[in-house]
Amino acid sequence: MKRRQFIKAAGLGVAASAVAAPAIAQSMPELKWRMTASWPKSLDTLFGGAVEFSKAVAAATDNKFQIQVFAGGEIVPGLQALDAAGNGTVEMGHTAAYYYFGKDPTFAFGTSVAFGPNQRLNQGWWYQGGGNEVLNKFYKKYNVHSMLAGNTGCQMGGWFRKEINSLDDLKGLKMRIGGFPGRVLQKLGAVPQQIAAGDIYPSLEKGTIDAAEWVGPYDDEKLGFYKVAPHYYYPGWWEGGSMISIFTNIDKWNSLPKSYQSILESCAAYANNWMVAKYDQLNPAALRRLLAGGTKLHGFSPAIMEACFKAAKELHAEIATTNASFKEVYDSMNAFQHDGYAWFQVAELGYDSFMVRHNRA
Repeated sequence: MKRRQFIKAAGLGVAASAVAAPAIAQSMPELKWRMTASWPKSLDTLFGGAVEFSKAVAAATDNKFQIQVFAGGEIVPGLQALDAAGNGTVEMGHTAAYYYFGKDPTFAFGTSVAFGPNQRLNQGWWYQGGGNEVLNKFYKKYNVHSMLAGNTGCQMGGWFRKEINSLDDLKGLKMRIGGFPGRVLQKLGAVPQQIAAGDIYPSLEKGTIDAAEWVGPYDDEKLGFYKVAPHYYYPGWWEGGSMISIFTNIDKWNSLPKSYQSILESCAAYANNWMVAKYDQLNPAALRRLLAGGTKLHGFSPAIMEACFKAAKELHAEIATTNASFKEVYDSMNAFQHDGYAWFQVAELGYDSFMVRHNRA
């Protein structure tokens, strides 16, 4: 519905409409922004989330606010999306915050930390539990404002050229793993590598790395990892519910009319829900195809899971003692996660466990 028609339909009358139309025009300037993403266009879930956001903004503003989306490498490399937004090279970046943990480990909370919240709890923490506030307080140091704009759900544990049966098998293992969780594996003797999506396959194929994680069955199938690393592990304990962010240059954000800020927030929330639903639609069929093609599915052993959990908690505690921003966000997230899982074990876990048993039957 056109905005002028909406005003009339609301019963404000012709006179009110005549007054309101110029005011609306002033509050809806014509803008053309650019957003760089960390993903190739072939990843139609991750890159698709950026495109869906852009389309929603255009539709909500009668095409007055247009955001052109660029894949990783078209303007800047995929792992420089945050920097490009912060320094004004582009107005926005669509990326995973934990790629930038080298600047400060606090960035990890913007995506996921080892043994952190699942998708539901991360979303609840962001929208209702203070996550938005504490993280955007931190992001101001880097000249950006963040919006939640996607979630992958719980990820897979990655592709391995050889089986991982014990903690000894992690020692010396060269693994592509995104962001901060690599430091957890490092405590157990592994050698983490941060590699952009397009470079993972050739690194696995050549044996430059021994293992790699990305997201889950649908995206991983597209990237072809099953061709060079047959062992597929779960769960991705480092990404229980990975959030995807849109970082906006903070000066550009502050210059927007409040109506545009509200539209961007709403469209980011739409993109977030779109991505969750898209992965839930696509991953089951992709996993079936992978298994039919010979992929060998494994769960990490309890011993490996417990050792990784212990190493993660030790690492987080160590950093919290020296990094005030990390501690503030960590405490906020932990409090929400603790209460959330106390509730989930009552109804959600009981119901899901029952349904999984019957689904297998």
